Amino acid sequence: MQAKDTNPPDGGYGWVVVVSAFMVMGLTVAVLKTFGLFFVEIQQHFEELASSTSWITSVTIAIFHLGAPVASSLCVQYTHRTVVITGGLLAFSGMALGFFGLNMIWMYATTGFLQGLGISFSWTPAISIVSHYFSKKRALANAIASAGECAFAFMFGPFFQWLISQYGWEGSLLIIAGIQLNICVCGVLMRPLASSCLLEASETETLPGNGASRRDKEVKSPITHKTFNWMLVRQTEFVLYAIFGILAAMSFFVPPLFLVPLSYSLGMDESWTASLLSILAMVDFGGRLLCGWYANLHVTKTIHLLAMTIILISTSLMLLPLANNYLSLAIFTGFYGFFFGTTVAIHITVLADVVGMPEFDSALGLFMLIRSTGGFVGLPLAGLIVDMAGDYRAGFYMAGATLVLSAGFLIILDQLQQRKKRGSKIRTKPEKSTLPYPSFHILKHQTRSFSPIVGHPASHEESPTNLNNSLGSEPPVYRSRSRSKGKQLFW
Repeated sequence: MQAKDTNPPDGGYGWVVVVSAFMVMGLTVAVLKTFGLFFVEIQQHFEELASSTSWITSVTIAIFHLGAPVASSLCVQYTHRTVVITGGLLAFSGMALGFFGLNMIWMYATTGFLQGLGISFSWTPAISIVSHYFSKKRALANAIASAGECAFAFMFGPFFQWLISQYGWEGSLLIIAGIQLNICVCGVLMRPLASSCLLEASETETLPGNGASRRDKEVKSPITHKTFNWMLVRQTEFVLYAIFGILAAMSFFVPPLFLVPLSYSLGMDESWTASLLSILAMVDFGGRLLCGWYANLHVTKTIHLLAMTIILISTSLMLLPLANNYLSLAIFTGFYGFFFGTTVAIHITVLADVVGMPEFDSALGLFMLIRSTGGFVGLPLAGLIVDMAGDYRAGFYMAGATLVLSAGFLIILDQLQQRKKRGSKIRTKPEKSTLPYPSFHILKHQTRSFSPIVGHPASHEESPTNLNNSLGSEPPVYRSRSRSKGKQLFW
């Protein structure tokens, strides 16, 4: 009897984990997405250029990605629960220390580095443990969990705007720090799946001898001896997907950061600007749930679905700068937010499909690490282009063009997977049997040709020896027992 841990639960307590991950997404990435409301305030306070101020968010994104391999390694060595709680404490420290606002370097170190590390230590294990709890419903579970950042961003837009107007940007950071302490509570609810598996393994049926102990060792060994696999960088499929991640990260965080300054440049009021972020979050939420539900139907291959959504995002970003009033800007923002949500809902599921679940923890950490280069370079590059062009629209054009390029690597990856799949089918195609032994109907004919008396065939012409000699092979030896008369029959 095998242990019951061979398959993920695909439900049950897994939905509690999904809700906890939903909250973690909201308290981490949603804060990062709505940090654009602080952009102009901090820029004016320190009298810095857009490129210099954008380094705060750039450092946050870079550390968010760079810390992912460390978070994944800690999840392997300890538990997802422990790492999430640690991340909550780090995120709290970053925002609380940013309250002092000593200078721009201080902001890089606190709301940049510490906040990014806290987000990394919270987001990475949260999204990882959801994938471990689900298999058939993984796309839907990931979509629901990731939708937390949209739901919270929808509320955080006007809420942060109100905080800034009441307490200033420094006081707002301190209040946000207290809110982020709830990440620790969510981490406590993330019960380690490995411990429950070991418990079930210990309840397996006891076999004679040392069979049960050997079975327990076989079950426990994948958990206790699992290590971080750095050799994934040698897999072509993983490298292609990582390059896609780099180019996508260069673009994904540009619109949320520059949408607020763009609306200001068009002469819009602050309240209308905050509503744009709420619209962005609302349609993002709908896009994630809808795409997760559709991907769960397995109608379209997930990598094909991802490539289509990336192309649609790039198209919406190219059209967004054409807006010249609130209505048109809100419409293009809605298109971008919806297709962005569909992309985020399935890109982790595609990663699991590319590398497989046994290597998913290592792949997620490495993917985030490699993708960090895009997040680190993308915003300063967009800020530099905006400073050179003197128009925030230039940043959106840069983001759209980069996403078009990233879609090309998804297409290459898909073609490579299809080629390998065709090659594996050719190699595993069953070959025609060339065994020298007679077929079943010949053996049946041989059996009937024997008389009941041992060793005397019915006729010399149809004896087994003559039949096998006619086939050009040595006759096999067959043995049978007949218990009806207490005799043994050999041939």
